[in-house]
Amino acid sequence: MMNPLGQLGELKKMRDQAMQIQRELQQEIVEVSKKGVYVKISADQKIWEIKSNGKSDDDIKEAVNEAVKKSQEVAAKKMQSMMGGMGGLAGMLGGGK
Repeated sequence: MMNPLGQLGELKKMRDQAMQIQRELQQEIVEVSKKGVYVKISADQKIWEIKSNGKSDDDIKEAVNEAVKKSQEVAAKKMQSMMGGMGGLAGMLGGGK
């Protein structure tokens, strides 16, 4: 017989590892400059800065960040449905804060 408490412990460990990876991705910055356009983005896909021909494009940056956020929400829902019943267990471990 499987130990449900052992499974919860393993899920918590996996959640903690995922959160650590997310924090690390937030710290990694990538900068690209090509054809007069400069983009600064973190590894967790958050746009920090966009410049086109030396001018800041904050409106574009905000729109891109919103698009990235929505794409991440779609991906999270897809992953949750793929995990089936495990998603409920992860929520019990604090994933639904």
